[in-house]
Amino acid sequence: MKLVKKRSIKPAYQLQQPLWPILLTLTLAMYLTILPIPSWPWDYRPPWAVLTILFWCFATPQRVGIFTAFIVGLMLDVLTGALLGQHALALSVTAYLALVLRPRIRIFPPWQQAFFVALILLAERLLTLWIIGATGQPMPALTYWGSALVGLAFWPLMAWLLAPFERRLGPG
Repeated sequence: MKLVKKRSIKPAYQLQQPLWPILLTLTLAMYLTILPIPSWPWDYRPPWAVLTILFWCFATPQRVGIFTAFIVGLMLDVLTGALLGQHALALSVTAYLALVLRPRIRIFPPWQQAFFVALILLAERLLTLWIIGATGQPMPALTYWGSALVGLAFWPLMAWLLAPFERRLGPG
C-alpha cells in the first residue's frame, strides 16, 4: 500500500508583510497635514502626505502605489475641505512618477534622492496650481512653492526616520 501525501492548500494571496507601518505613517502624515499652525508658516509646511507616499512608493512599490495615493488624496480632500479630487489627482500623479523613476532614484543616498524628490514635489505643486487655476480660485503667492523646498530639506530626515520600518517590511 502506497501512502499519499496530503497537500496543504494555501490561499492565493497571503500577506507576508505587515500593513501597520504603512498605515501608521500615512495616518501620522495626514494628522500633521491638518495640525493647526499659525498662518505665517502655512506655506512652508512640509507636504507630509506627499513625502510619505513617495517614501512608500520607493520602499515597497508592490504595497503602495497609485491606488493607495488616490485613496489618501481623497481622505486629504475631505480632511482639508479642498475640492474633491484635487489632492487625489496630485498624489496619484506623484505616485506614478515615483514608481516610474524608482529604479533610477533608489540607487542614490537620501541626500541625493532629495533633489529628485524636490522635482517630483514641484510637479505636484504645478499640478495643484493648474487645478486651482482651472477652478477659478485666486492664485497663491510665490510662497506657494516654498513647501517643495521644505520637502527637499526634510527628505533625508524622513528617509532616516522611516528606514527602520522599511527594513521591517523586508526587501521591496
